[in-house]
Amino acid sequence: MAKLKYYYNTHTCNYERIRVSKMDVFLNFLGFFLLVLVFAVGIIFTLSRFYDTPKLTNLKKEREVIIQSYQDLHKELNANEDHLASLAEKDDGIYRIYFEQAPIPTSIRKGGVGGTNRRNDIYESTNSDREWMIGTYQKIDQLSHEILIQEKSYNLIDELAYDKAKMYASIPAIQPISIDDMTRLASIFGMRMHPLLQFERKHEGIDFTAPRGTPIHASGNGYVEAAFYSTSGGYMVVINHGYSYQTRYLHMSKFDVVKGQKVKRGDVIGYVGSTGLSRAPHLHYEVLKNGEPVNPVHYFNKNLTQEQYELIVELVAKQNDFD
Repeated sequence: MAKLKYYYNTHTCNYERIRVSKMDVFLNFLGFFLLVLVFAVGIIFTLSRFYDTPKLTNLKKEREVIIQSYQDLHKELNANEDHLASLAEKDDGIYRIYFEQAPIPTSIRKGGVGGTNRRNDIYESTNSDREWMIGTYQKIDQLSHEILIQEKSYNLIDELAYDKAKMYASIPAIQPISIDDMTRLASIFGMRMHPLLQFERKHEGIDFTAPRGTPIHASGNGYVEAAFYSTSGGYMVVINHGYSYQTRYLHMSKFDVVKGQKVKRGDVIGYVGSTGLSRAPHLHYEVLKNGEPVNPVHYFNKNLTQEQYELIVELVAKQNDFD
């Protein structure tokens, strides 16, 4: 039971009972509640201002990890950018020059990244790291563009290299008769007196003397354009090497290929003989460029050492005519 409370009335000089209304009780309760509420808010504000919640602590740690990852990514992008610039420099300064291609303009290597914004969520973000993130993604887009340009350039260089390798394999570049089987160069390229017809005319090839039956080799890749018997050339083979080159092999004892057959450098296509207008076993060998005979000696650059080349020169000095 609640205690009764009294107060001293100075006017009546008597103690009178204090009467508490419901409103007084409500106001007292409300005041107490507000006081507690203010106190609680103050505590919460203080804790949130100076102390992190476990969830906030975890979020901050995650943010630090993300920032560190972005920084590492940025460093890696810078390193890749330097590496790509080095590749582009070699591409323009070495490879494209070697294959007679113009350097790629800087406007093409560096341009072409604009257009529809594919990352609106970042550009429209209010995040404090927005500018830094935008810069990172812009660098990624730029590198992606430059890599694409470089890839296309390397694809072109690869095609040109393949074609050039194919051309080098096709150009007549070896002797049709091994130097170990050859005894002398009977006749060289140029004007001379024909030994059988007895009048001066241009000798459009080189005559290699060798024992009858010595293997004759294709001097480059190609296909057999013709293989037939001629009154003057005897058994002969014509190889089309492509790239405006042809070779002719005359006076064979027999040929070992047929028309249309593909051959590779070094393949045996026939054997030394003395058929047609010939006085002794030998091979008459011609190289044609754009349909015109050229000096075959200029194409003996694939299988001769310096000593062997000097031997060729010595054999030329001992030349004799057999056709």
